[in-house]
Amino acid sequence: MPLPEFYDIRILRGSRTRIVLDNGKLEEIAQAPFQGAAVRALSGGAWGFVTTDSVDNMNKEIDRARQIARKIDRHEDLMLAAAPAGKSMTVPAKRDPRNLSLEEKVALLREIENAAKVKGVTSTQAVYSEVEMIVHYSSSEGLDLDSKMTRMGFVISAVAHRNGLYQTDGVGRAGVGGLELFDREDPISLAQDVGATAVALLDAKAPQGGTYPVVLDQELAGVFVHEAVGHATEADIILEGDSCLEGKLGERIGSELVTGKDDPSLMLNGYYPFDDEGSMAQETVLVENGILKSYLNSRETAARLGGVPRNARAEGLERPVVRMSNTYIANGSWKLDEILEELGSGVYLAGSRGGQVSTGEGVFQFNAKRGYLVENGEKTSLLRDVSLSGKILETLLHVKAVGNDLKYNSGRCGKAGQLVPVSDGSPHLLVEHATVGGAG
Repeated sequence: MPLPEFYDIRILRGSRTRIVLDNGKLEEIAQAPFQGAAVRALSGGAWGFVTTDSVDNMNKEIDRARQIARKIDRHEDLMLAAAPAGKSMTVPAKRDPRNLSLEEKVALLREIENAAKVKGVTSTQAVYSEVEMIVHYSSSEGLDLDSKMTRMGFVISAVAHRNGLYQTDGVGRAGVGGLELFDREDPISLAQDVGATAVALLDAKAPQGGTYPVVLDQELAGVFVHEAVGHATEADIILEGDSCLEGKLGERIGSELVTGKDDPSLMLNGYYPFDDEGSMAQETVLVENGILKSYLNSRETAARLGGVPRNARAEGLERPVVRMSNTYIANGSWKLDEILEELGSGVYLAGSRGGQVSTGEGVFQFNAKRGYLVENGEKTSLLRDVSLSGKILETLLHVKAVGNDLKYNSGRCGKAGQLVPVSDGSPHLLVEHATVGGAG
């Protein structure tokens, strides 16, 4: 529907805590409150947007935003699709981090970092993060919503060095809630594994580049669905003409074994009860049995492309843009040992150290943390500095088996100069043909 005069307001209040240990040295310790407001106004076919540290006189900020919009004055019928209204929500922390002093939090982090210092590790780093956030959303349509939650996270990394060769490993965990994250994730065991893996990679083989059948573990397959599928379904990227999935709704883009979803209602790192336009958090089926079903939308993109808006997100007081939340490939029916047996001989790729994706060209290249040669269905030699590359649509079509062991990983997604918390996940995947090479 046309909205000649629309506005909305997001008021944020909270506090942030961040601690960084580097080789046992306290590099950073910060704890600070914050508050502010972001106001959008739609007038004359254009958006006006203002932010302020004050949260008291919002009528003044609405007028400022309207004046900005009117100066732009595009004289277009910019439309906003109707959206199911979100609901207010408080997510309780089972173990409130406010019950620990800063000194106790440093001690907790130091214990985690020390666990990564196995024999052969030459340097370590550990990071603790905590954000308490209260969001109030209101709009000219009468929405009046509140969310209150704490987000916790930690990262541990290790470097091993020998004879000029450096190898690294690292892991991060984050989620909604309190210190129960540290109980659930067992950071001491994770840190020990990180150190041991960095050392083991010093003796690993470099891969022989080529095209192989591959198995992707849950972390790397989750990164693939996020980067190669999720971003390509973001409606603003579709409208910019920069997605290989433009115009393909209802078409087969992958194997019938592949079903991909985005769901902000899952209590994972990408959780929110309502997006930054007040729309209800609900599941979006992106791909169903290989058929492209939906794009991810804001209210503005949904008005242009169809679909249900629920994925407008902003970092802090920034402008909302179309973003993923918890994006994943749904479980199949294969057990891991069945997948490896079906693979026969090939490469098993585990973990992610980042990479590049061109959603417009439909190509990707990811660096795995490690790999293994697989011979006769058994993992054998450890591989280091290994990468995976290919074309998005070809890779989706070449998925031959989907595991029954869906697992999620947490992180932050960058877009439009903003970072927001997300999770991605997948079971193990068997891909018939993929290009494996050195990560460089």
